[in-house]
Amino acid sequence: MNAVPTTGRGTDQPHTAESARTPEATVLDLSRLRALHAVSVHGSVAGAAAALGYTPSAVSQQITKLERETRTTLLERRGRGVALTEEALHLAATGQRLLAIVEQAETTLEERRGLPTGRLSIGAFASAARGLLPGVLAGLERDHPALEVRLTEVDPHLSVDLVAKGVIDLAVAHDWDIAPLPAPEGVAQAVIGGDRCDLLVPEGHRLAGRDAVRREELAKERWICQPPGRVCHDWLVRTLRTAGYEPDIRHQAEENHTQLALLAAGLGVAMIPRLGRGPLPAGVVAVPLDPVPVRRLYALWRTEAARRPAITAAVSSLQAHGTALGLA
Repeated sequence: MNAVPTTGRGTDQPHTAESARTPEATVLDLSRLRALHAVSVHGSVAGAAAALGYTPSAVSQQITKLERETRTTLLERRGRGVALTEEALHLAATGQRLLAIVEQAETTLEERRGLPTGRLSIGAFASAARGLLPGVLAGLERDHPALEVRLTEVDPHLSVDLVAKGVIDLAVAHDWDIAPLPAPEGVAQAVIGGDRCDLLVPEGHRLAGRDAVRREELAKERWICQPPGRVCHDWLVRTLRTAGYEPDIRHQAEENHTQLALLAAGLGVAMIPRLGRGPLPAGVVAVPLDPVPVRRLYALWRTEAARRPAITAAVSSLQAHGTALGLA
């Protein structure tokens, strides 16, 4: 009698339910994809944590769990930082598309309710976060208890891109006359108001007490300003170059309060906007400039999220508080 041929795995591998089982499908967690996407945008775990309102340890844990779920290495050490692998970049791009779909669904639900609800993430540059946002956030919390608003300080150079990529919902940014704010496709904006800028000098300075000072008169001054790459630093350098000279920048400081302390010590002059500046310390005097430098403040959000009542309420509050603060 001829032997009956076997099928499948062969005679030494009996066909059982266990051997026929397929590998378990990978289920991607949206919050972990959000963490990976934030790392890809900010370039670091710390930057992603600041944007998401988490600790760096929490973001690292999310990435580790995602690596375990996908059985894929997502982050590689590069010096003191990390870099995304090719697989991670692909996964982050997928995450961005999924987050956009979720945002559309949430926008539709919120629009149908007709009330600001859910989470609204706002990014603002430092002086706006200090001088404008406290009143705005308090008002939104009081008037819309179902809305959870989160604020993160963001450099205005970065905020437009963060809105475009869906990392934050709303940004408060600014520009100057010589460096207009970029307007990428898919990002809408509304003017909040104009923030005037003063020349600040030490008490007893040769220009203290003047009714107005022109930029051409500042050629021999020693300057205090923000570091290179910041909007105000770039504006100062480019503006004074158009007046015919290169500014002598002696001291650089991120915070306005640090600049004011250097001014009070008589170490130079500075041009600092009024918003969030606070009272001038003893030994510092404001002198009007002619023409008066004005930076424009904007609210920016994704066009596809414009239907959210939360966006409408936040923008209206920003404009109302801007008017109350004299940002005309």
